[in-house]
Amino acid sequence: MVMAGPDIQMADVSSRASIGPQPPDAHSDPEPRFRPRDQFWPYADLEEEPSDEELATLDPDLRAALLENPPDRPFSCTLVFAPFDGPGYAAALALARSSSEYLETGRGDGLRHRARFTPAQVPALRDLWQLVGGFHTSEVLIDDRPVPYARELWLPLLWYLLPR
Repeated sequence: MVMAGPDIQMADVSSRASIGPQPPDAHSDPEPRFRPRDQFWPYADLEEEPSDEELATLDPDLRAALLENPPDRPFSCTLVFAPFDGPGYAAALALARSSSEYLETGRGDGLRHRARFTPAQVPALRDLWQLVGGFHTSEVLIDDRPVPYARELWLPLLWYLLPR
């Protein structure tokens, strides 16, 4: 330390001053000598790219913000329903799995089946809706978004696409 006065001390910033231990050269040692605390370490092992399942659960607006060129998706109607007791549950699962995109989310009481249908799959959409539409836990999403009157307006509009 350099003394500036009787009561004031100033730090010596000259080139001959000792600056303490030098950090290791990154090129000389391939293994890092310093490891952050364990609570932060698992984040280093995460994948850089999200999986297809993670991308499917993203909100469309968030997907557009995160991805530089999000893939164009055709118009779709998605039915989300919870497991239920009854003879139609196995048929509902078979119809949901035959959709263009099927995903199970949650566990236990929070388990939801999510089936996305395109306009070409309207007959399967109608058949699934007849099985799960009576339950209050069923949701209708248009282009992955909850919209007003999806049950009352959008589904009947899609029924016009049914072949006669």
